[in-house]
Amino acid sequence: MTDLRTHAAWTGPARTGVACAVAVVVAAAGGWFGSWGDGPETHAHKRATVVGRLHLPWPDEGQASIEAEGLGTLGSTTGQRPLPIASVTKVMTAYVILKEHPLARGEQGPAVGVDATAAQESHSLTESTAPLREGQPLSERRMLELLLLPSGNNVARLLARWDAGSQAAFVAKMNRAARDLGMHHTTYTGASGLEATTESTADDQLKLAREAMKEPTLRAVVAMRSATVPGAPDPVVNTNRLLGRPGVVGLKTGSSTPAGGALMWAAKTGTGGTRHLVLGVVLGQRTGTTPAEGLEAAFEKSAALIEAVQKELPAALGGRADRT
Repeated sequence: MTDLRTHAAWTGPARTGVACAVAVVVAAAGGWFGSWGDGPETHAHKRATVVGRLHLPWPDEGQASIEAEGLGTLGSTTGQRPLPIASVTKVMTAYVILKEHPLARGEQGPAVGVDATAAQESHSLTESTAPLREGQPLSERRMLELLLLPSGNNVARLLARWDAGSQAAFVAKMNRAARDLGMHHTTYTGASGLEATTESTADDQLKLAREAMKEPTLRAVVAMRSATVPGAPDPVVNTNRLLGRPGVVGLKTGSSTPAGGALMWAAKTGTGGTRHLVLGVVLGQRTGTTPAEGLEAAFEKSAALIEAVQKELPAALGGRADRT
């Protein structure tokens, strides 16, 4: 299929007053409207027509990329060079763990023993962690919850050691998985995302989001608002505040001073009986500020994109907006 591209100016409100060019890929993404039964040229024309009807509030900084399951790309901002991605890294950590140790829907999986290192790291005041006690056996499923909800860096490193013997060996698996997924502008240097040298692009992370959401366990975990931990007095809470919005079902936050705010998100939209899972990645919001300020900006920009897609995509496809 020919790789056709159209370009549209960003029309959302910009703090700087500078419009951000948006490159919309209207052909190369597979799966676009495959049920229409037309030839490639007609497909490309219809794709361009639908995308052209969307007026999405693209961020005026960092990067963003969006696609709809079964439809294809809805566009991405230009200038996609690798950026630090902070704890969005943990989606790849979970993805590799589930590839190495698959879990069917509802399965808990094998027990993972908490080592002294992970337990000691639970008390860190400088990074996000999950409460763990040395010798405590927790199931693989529970560990994934502690990895993805409170964004436990200690859990990420523990899972890496459990799977591969060392974090370095596990990171090699992460980079192989990235290459296999065609993430050619991505480099992982740790399992948690704490390292600013772990870099990627919104387009690459969207490729991962697409595959990650095919894993039933991962898909279920990232939709959870909270989870309990045996022996802990309080539940752990998902860092993704957008889960409270209509249709939002995931995915993973990330924030640090070098990375700014980042969010890989998943939301449902539809028209009548036709539903689509829309996936998006927003990176590099308010870099150089505090992690909290950057993450707040990532939530704000992602929420605006989700709301616009939920409102406009059904209409662009010829239906009505439905955000439930």
